[in-house]
Amino acid sequence: MCGACHRRVLVIDNRGVATPPEMAEAPEDRRAPRVVLADDDVLLREGLASLLDRSGFDVVGQAGNGVELLAQVRSVRPELAIIDIRMPPGHATEGLQAARVIRAELPGTAIIVLSAHVEVEEAMELLAGGEGTGYLLKSRVTDVTQFIETVGRIAAGGSVVDPSLVQELIRARRRRDPLDVLSPREREVLALMAEGASNAGIARQIFVTEGTVEKHVRSILTKLDLPESETEHRRVLAVLRFLEAR
Repeated sequence: MCGACHRRVLVIDNRGVATPPEMAEAPEDRRAPRVVLADDDVLLREGLASLLDRSGFDVVGQAGNGVELLAQVRSVRPELAIIDIRMPPGHATEGLQAARVIRAELPGTAIIVLSAHVEVEEAMELLAGGEGTGYLLKSRVTDVTQFIETVGRIAAGGSVVDPSLVQELIRARRRRDPLDVLSPREREVLALMAEGASNAGIARQIFVTEGTVEKHVRSILTKLDLPESETEHRRVLAVLRFLEAR
């Protein structure tokens, strides 16, 4: 065999760099994740499209409102939709409404909602939809590498929640705790009521008079906004509030 036959063939890439054939990458079988963008801010939308294109995504559609978004998603069936939560005509929650429709019609399409503000109820509704969901604040999208990694994770089926939303959810939960209006002693009395103790039994356990316990109980019922009723026992309702809050 001639000497030329023993020469190693090098693969030259588009940068003029030679690579031995065994090190050359095989053609990708997987296609780039297809993305539809929806935001009425054209400059932001175009900038995001350019960033995604450079990062290995295939932006197959752009929309400025919910109607256009739904039309494009239904047409191209992308792997991911990135949606501004507030869009024309009302700049309320049009993006979220479109996300609901997409999740119902095309559950395989991942959804990222971009928002200028923390919208707790809206975010909870979106995240309850299952895998492939993300809620990100626009103001926190400052690290390009991290953002692209997040987009890829959601497109692959993961779920990502902005840290600001997590903290707001914790604060909201605390605000909604109906027992916050009670003093520590009233909470203690209510807990003993939940265990089935009578006023006399509570008095013995916390070393006060039965009359003092009765005052605590009246205060608890008033603070929990449990008015007199002919059909419902307020003491039982108070115990139910206690159990629901645990």
